[in-house]
Amino acid sequence: MEQENSEIISILTGEILLLDFLSKSLYVEPDEDWISTLFKENLFDEVPFAYEQNETVEALKVLTNWIDENMLRSTQEIIKDLKYDYARLFIGLGKVLAPPWESVYFNVDHLVFQEQTLQVRDWYRRFNIEPVNLFKEPDDHIGLELSFLSYLTQKALDAHHSSNLAEFQNYIKAEKQFLAEHVLNWAPYWCTLVYENAQSGYYKGLGLLTLGCLLSLSSFYTVPISLEIMK
Repeated sequence: MEQENSEIISILTGEILLLDFLSKSLYVEPDEDWISTLFKENLFDEVPFAYEQNETVEALKVLTNWIDENMLRSTQEIIKDLKYDYARLFIGLGKVLAPPWESVYFNVDHLVFQEQTLQVRDWYRRFNIEPVNLFKEPDDHIGLELSFLSYLTQKALDAHHSSNLAEFQNYIKAEKQFLAEHVLNWAPYWCTLVYENAQSGYYKGLGLLTLGCLLSLSSFYTVPISLEIMK
């Protein structure tokens, strides 16, 4: 039993760390502090979760190669390139190549602030979470959804440490339901768009790394995953 508890703690802790990293990486443009951290701390040597996925292994190769290729460039040059790629993928210089909002994938006109946005907002409110930019940006951004998964996992881990089995099970159940109703219905397909359309190894790698994470979440929580959009 002690070994089983230790394994659960290790898995959940690793999940939180990776989800937090991906959430931050995908929600905002990289800045000087972020790039400096990536280069100084060798963050792509290994990951604490989803390391068994082929997509994760390939992602780390792509990201490590990107680090090596840019080692001698200035931080300002790197940021300029990444901001351009970020804008192409997630904001749009014309067409948005990989829209980071769930609702876009489930309506004919590819609009934001649709039914899925409101459903996700309701999920956040159930757990007393209110996005910083409420009503100014869609609540169903990939970065926010991954952050919410991290929050649920952290609450489950806290309950586990407190030996509160009922609360632990409630948070695990909530995470499985949120994965099934939202994240795994669209985010895997979104990952393929990022990988296929990114110009930089950084965002190609993040697309693959996110997919590896989602595949492991699907396996660990026994929730089906699809690489296609199920309308």
